Amino acid sequence: MSAHSHPGQQQATPQPLPGVNAIIAVGSGKGGVGKTTLSVNLAIALTKMGYKVGLLDGDVYGPNVPLMLGTNEQPKVMGDSQIAPINSHGLKVISVGFLNPGDKPLIWRGPMLHSIIRQFLGSVQWGELDYLVIDLPPGTGDVALSLIQTVPLTGAIVVSTP
Repeated sequence: MSAHSHPGQQQATPQPLPGVNAIIAVGSGKGGVGKTTLSVNLAIALTKMGYKVGLLDGDVYGPNVPLMLGTNEQPKVMGDSQIAPINSHGLKVISVGFLNPGDKPLIWRGPMLHSIIRQFLGSVQWGELDYLVIDLPPGTGDVALSLIQTVPLTGAIVVSTP
């Protein structure tokens, strides 16, 4: 087998997120396996080790990070459409759960999901971070695809049960 590429047809490569040294995605093949618990605990553990850490709750279908951190603040919109993340337990945090409080379901698909992930990555004032931990929704859907097309991942953790 061989592969031929046509001149001028290059895929856009993900661009690093300015000020963020490492991006770690946490995903799972199904829900209910402890993915968000692992994401929150990993982020807090890194913070306690002295690292500057951000936590992006990309699980737009079940944004549980605000509940696990015990906060329900609203992020502030700064000039130039920038969003100030919530500070909780030493973390810089953003979640759809801050924007859509309560248990109102979100029925979003491809373009809207891609847009919110790009906005969380590009419009949130993360500042200088050693690690950005991203809690993905379960499965292999639109959010995971948008993420890997937008920023290069340093690593990924897949949470499963036996």
